[in-house]
Order: sequence, then structure tokens, then C-alpha cells
Amino acid sequence: QVRLVESGGGAVQSGGSLKLSCTASTHTSDHYCMAWFRQAPGQEREGIASIHTSGTTDYESSVQGRFTVSRDSATNTIYLQMNNLKPSDTAMYYCAAEEDSWYCVRKARWFPNWGQGTQVTVSS
Repeated sequence: QVRLVESGGGAVQSGGSLKLSCTASTHTSDHYCMAWFRQAPGQEREGIASIHTSGTTDYESSVQGRFTVSRDSATNTIYLQMNNLKPSDTAMYYCAAEEDSWYCVRKARWFPNWGQGTQVTVSS
């Protein structure tokens, strides 16, 4: 089983930046998808960014242009650089992985492996 550990959350003011990291213990396939989700209180978990081993990335419209997902295959780590943060970005952020996958689907039910989450709080 793949274990995922996130880090990098915190509290920032509106317009600030944070960079989240997610390190996988291993990967069981050489083609997989990893993604970032977030969940605010009382809301559904939404997929905001994904990256495939092919290099393909995909973003939810509200973060497009502000967030960037990247991958370091040497360390099994993905990152989420978040710029121009807004109070509406406040949520628990989760990393997820789907092994042996030829493409990414930013739906929570697609991913069997999850990290414990890291809190991001943006104040106005």
C-alpha cells in the first residue's frame, strides 16, 4: 500500500503564497496519477490539481493560473505551489495517488490512497 505524507500547510494572509509537499512511500507502478484535493467544512472534497507520470497536469478552474502542481520523481514527491491565495482557498488539503493509471480523473472516488491532510487558512 502507498503511504502519503503531506506538509507545508499554514496560515497566510490574502494574496500570500504557500507550497505544499506530498511524499509517497513507494509507487507500485511506473505510470500513476497523483492529485491534490481540498475540503472545506460542510463541503464536498474537490480535486483541484492532478499530475500524471506522463507530465500531464490538470487544474480546477478556480485555481488555474494561481496554483502549480509539479513532481520530483527521484523523491516520489509532488508539490502544490499556491500563489495569490484567497480566503475561499481555506480548507484541509489532501494528497491522493492512483497507481497503475494511464490518465488522471480529478474525482475522489478514483483514488484509493490518501494522505492525512494539511490545513491551509487564508485570512482577509
